[in-house]
Amino acid sequence: MKRVIVDYKKLTNEILTLLVEKYPDGYGDDDIIRFKNANNETVEALEVRTEDAVYLVKVSTRLANTMENFDEDEDDFDSGDVSSSVEIPDDPEEDEE
Repeated sequence: MKRVIVDYKKLTNEILTLLVEKYPDGYGDDDIIRFKNANNETVEALEVRTEDAVYLVKVSTRLANTMENFDEDEDDFDSGDVSSSVEIPDDPEEDEE
């Protein structure tokens, strides 16, 4: 089984849909997985699984906002297209961190 760490900037519609389905009311501290990366930095992520992969989606304020604002309008969403990405505008406040 493939394991993938995904930043919110590279979320596909498929992964975002899985996140929204798994955490329809948002996520809490108990849902967050914490681990150290290769640079010994602590990373916080949410886990979602498909049949062939486990995705760890890095947690950020932008991820929470994206999940909140995600609209599953069937006219705009093609569930068969895994390669399409969700466009997320830059947040100047997070760049300052």
